[in-house]
Amino acid sequence: MALVREAVLSKGMPSGLTRHNSRVCSQERSSSSTSLSNVFIRTGPASTNASTHYGGGSAATVKLFSMANQKCKSASQQTRKCGKLVCNAKASPNGSEGPKMVVAITGATGFVGSRLVERLVKDGHEVRILTRSETRAREIFPETRYPGVKVAEESRWDELIQGSTGVVNLAGSPISTRWTPEVKAEIKDCRVAATSKVVQAINSAPKEARPAVLVSSTAVGFYGTSETSAFDETSPSGDDYLAEVCRVWEEKAKGLENGTRLVLIRIGVVLDKDGGALAKMVPIFSIFAGGPLGSGKQWFSWVHRDDLVSMIIESLRNPAYEGVINGTAPNPVRMAEMCDRLGAILGRPSWLPVPEFALKAILGEGATLVLEGQRVLPKRAQELGFSFKYRYISDALKAILTS
Repeated sequence: MALVREAVLSKGMPSGLTRHNSRVCSQERSSSSTSLSNVFIRTGPASTNASTHYGGGSAATVKLFSMANQKCKSASQQTRKCGKLVCNAKASPNGSEGPKMVVAITGATGFVGSRLVERLVKDGHEVRILTRSETRAREIFPETRYPGVKVAEESRWDELIQGSTGVVNLAGSPISTRWTPEVKAEIKDCRVAATSKVVQAINSAPKEARPAVLVSSTAVGFYGTSETSAFDETSPSGDDYLAEVCRVWEEKAKGLENGTRLVLIRIGVVLDKDGGALAKMVPIFSIFAGGPLGSGKQWFSWVHRDDLVSMIIESLRNPAYEGVINGTAPNPVRMAEMCDRLGAILGRPSWLPVPEFALKAILGEGATLVLEGQRVLPKRAQELGFSFKYRYISDALKAILTS
């Protein structure tokens, strides 16, 4: 049963998952639930191996306003001159160059959020962390290594949101655990509470200090599940519990006013070696106990963490990014193929499936996360010209596991 418990962790609904709100979200659960909770996270309890730190103070910043009527196609092609935004340079792919930004982030201590902070700081942007625990945030982002990073607990979120170029909302509570009625309510309430607080702060900010864009996380669970259908950004919502959570979550973000640009990124299973699903799968395969969950026929819509972070950054700086964008790689695979590829790279067999009844015994209704999936395609990102570094699962796994 211990192996089954760990194997369950190989897939789940990827959603922005940090414990962000001390009034709404409960503390971490007992050891078994916590183990289940820490896997399918974009922004859950932060990876303890935020290995690359960057020093240096904050750089000069340029605020990016609405540019719909400008000739430049990208915010990174514009800067302020004599009080006006003008074109001055070509943007590099996926926004690694251009005007410096001031970015406020919820969920910054999580799996995706911590990498986003590192990238932004490395590129010379100013970062403001919106957290429920300043102590926790400072443990992960110490001032000695991140001297330009500001941190604020909930009572000061408004203060740090005002004057920001943009806001990234990655907050939420864990979902990969047994779904009791209380847990299901918490899953929804935490996402709504965090998003509501961010939207309210943006809407109430003075015009001259109002962020130009909100990039808010949501999940591919919006589409429901299917073994045969493919979903893009135009596909309707599903009718299950997770789809309902995503609908309510997204509607709260749509409460933005005053023309603030909104980007909703529906994120798939995020892959990297120091967190998320892969960090739990690799040890199981290493002891020759790896294999698919259930039938293995369910779709596995994945994305490399670095590609997701690049998409978030480009969403902040490029005004063409607006509305819903699927945060998944262009080539989803079925669970069985994912496990075969992983086993091949590790030199281990994928031979020990975890039966459906065992998953349901552990997760109850929450087994939906791992037994069912959806084939999600990033149509909008490709239309926008986003350049995926990792388009195929084999390339992503090799880069992660052999680096």
